[in-house]
Amino acid sequence: MPVNKPQFTISERKLFLRLFDVVFAVLGIVSLSYIFDFHYFKIEPSTFTKYIVVLSMYILLFGQIFEMYNLRVANNRYLILRSTLLTGVLTTLFYVFTPILTPELPENRIQILYFFLGITIPIYIWRTLYILLIFSPVFFNRILIISSSKENILKLINLIHKSAPENKIVGYISPEKIDGLSFQYYNNKELELADVIKNGHTTEVVIDSFESSNFISSFTPQLISLFKKSYKISSFEKFISSITNRVPKAYLNENFYNYISFSKSQENRIYLLLHRIFDVVGSFMGLLFLLILIPFIFLGNLVGNRGALFYLQERVGKAGANFKIIKFRTMIKNAENGEAVWAVKDDARVTKFGKFLRRTRLDEVPQFINIFKGDMSIIGPRPERPEFVEELSENFPFYTIRNVIKPGLTGWAQVEYPYASTKQEQYIKLRYDLYYIKERSLLMDFKIIIKTVSTVLFFRGT
Repeated sequence: MPVNKPQFTISERKLFLRLFDVVFAVLGIVSLSYIFDFHYFKIEPSTFTKYIVVLSMYILLFGQIFEMYNLRVANNRYLILRSTLLTGVLTTLFYVFTPILTPELPENRIQILYFFLGITIPIYIWRTLYILLIFSPVFFNRILIISSSKENILKLINLIHKSAPENKIVGYISPEKIDGLSFQYYNNKELELADVIKNGHTTEVVIDSFESSNFISSFTPQLISLFKKSYKISSFEKFISSITNRVPKAYLNENFYNYISFSKSQENRIYLLLHRIFDVVGSFMGLLFLLILIPFIFLGNLVGNRGALFYLQERVGKAGANFKIIKFRTMIKNAENGEAVWAVKDDARVTKFGKFLRRTRLDEVPQFINIFKGDMSIIGPRPERPEFVEELSENFPFYTIRNVIKPGLTGWAQVEYPYASTKQEQYIKLRYDLYYIKERSLLMDFKIIIKTVSTVLFFRGT
């Protein structure tokens, strides 16, 4: 068999986390009912199933929002404690204040505290066990790298360390040994890949482009044999895309259209209809929030900004059509003096009240007007100014492809990458936008909405 040691894939890890979060929470509640004087959650056949289903939905929803299923968070004791407490608090609040779906609010309010502790403590105990037992090198994805390029090997290793710690590199095969690397080096002369994989308990082979050299091509017969035996073999580009959730840089060349096609959802009328319905309903709710918000922003603007409340700016929309985006003003008057200037992190032109608006993302709320009008969508690539689009298009020929769909209030690049203030950072965000265009679906849209809530709550990307 290809796999000689137990190993959990990313999807399996997340499934285990979700499943056992619910299992331990239910066990905690049941234990409270039998061991202590806890009668809020009564175990009766007629209602128990409904109560458990609602509890599970709240745990999974708020767990997703507070990043309980982000593997980098799940592997950190401090971060998972924070996320567990936040998930427990919101689950408890929503559970006790939806009595139509859940038990009636108990007369003895101490029962609410018991309920909170009954779900939070067991979940944290389970997460501690996960870190100690499952997040262990024994269960890591064990990778063997094959490449003739020293630079590509080093880049992949650095990326794995930074973005995919659940992977363990067991060694690399290249024409020459790389100084400074502690990983096992395998000499390519008369090398039997099957023996190397077996001895290293390898679960995945990551191989560089076959076009890079004859060195890679020399392994073709052995790789074909391994593939027939169901060994997992991935290209550098595919592996990088899977751990970064963005289009690999290597795809953005003359062969772009061989690798990337438009998401099938774009041709699905049901998806497009649901997407627009979501935009209209979401923008209506956003406009109601805007009406509530305006008096408070107006007062803050009088004191902190002392100028116009709203700011209109030309942006590039779908198919390159320009429109006026609407935002709450966050910068000083005449911040550009007629010339387009890139915004940077900690921009000195941003007022103190403007920093608050940006950090809380409240400056973006007026864009629900653009969404209602149809200039924008709730989800899509962020709209850029025409001057910047022209400049970036000269440097990155595929930049305008992001305008094939409507720009969005939030998007995949916004929730996956921090603030971009340079051309190179914009290039990285472009690869996230292209990934969204390629993979666009209802499930991915839902992920973006959940990640957006997390981004706002934890003040990221500002």
